[in-house]
Amino acid sequence: MSECCKSGFSWDGTPVGKESTLADNKTYVTGSNKDAAVLIVHDVFGWTLPNTRLLADHYAKEANVTVYLPDFFGGEVVSPETMEDPKKREAFNVMEFIGRNSKDIRKPEIFACAKALKSQYGKLGAVGFCYGGWACFQLGAKGNNLVDCISVAHPSLLDEKEIDAVGVPVQICAPETDPQFSPQLKEYANRVIPGLGVPYDYQYFPGLVHGFAIRGDHTYKKQKDGLERAKNAAVYWFNEHLH
Repeated sequence: MSECCKSGFSWDGTPVGKESTLADNKTYVTGSNKDAAVLIVHDVFGWTLPNTRLLADHYAKEANVTVYLPDFFGGEVVSPETMEDPKKREAFNVMEFIGRNSKDIRKPEIFACAKALKSQYGKLGAVGFCYGGWACFQLGAKGNNLVDCISVAHPSLLDEKEIDAVGVPVQICAPETDPQFSPQLKEYANRVIPGLGVPYDYQYFPGLVHGFAIRGDHTYKKQKDGLERAKNAAVYWFNEHLH
């Protein structure tokens, strides 16, 4: 992971959900549907980032789902100010952070949250941004029976084996410039997934960069249009596969 994973912009707005607990993880919850839910696996800025909570509210309202945004970093919080402050970005060692929050460390609790929701709801989707992308692919792997669809935006840490294994409807929102979801990995996904027998929606965003869907600049029209399109694409995906 690199500089693009820790830069971006804060959004205006006040989240309307509440804080609760899911499978022993502190969790932001929004929405009231008792039959369909969405699990968000966050980026490095975690479960408290207002941007992510605002997206959760949007999904809850527009896709008529109850949305859960758990803390998957054991209480460690990266300040949102890091996104726009060069000195704080420089001081934040993202690779050390990922070492503390590796796949092996965080996968069990991500799966525990999905299992808890699957036992409670008839339909469950998962959406992941950056760091959360690999987790959604693992949740949606053949034979897991944990989620009914996944949506990811500019996934990080994703590997070819995770793409090979996906067994549920999958949506990818991919910016043009993304060192994490590289041109080679884009090509691989677009070659392999159509042969897996699952619905596939590949959304391409020319001129945009890694992080746009969760940390894009609302004051810059191209970025604003892109992040609006990405969040509404996810809403369409959830409406299509969770109802």
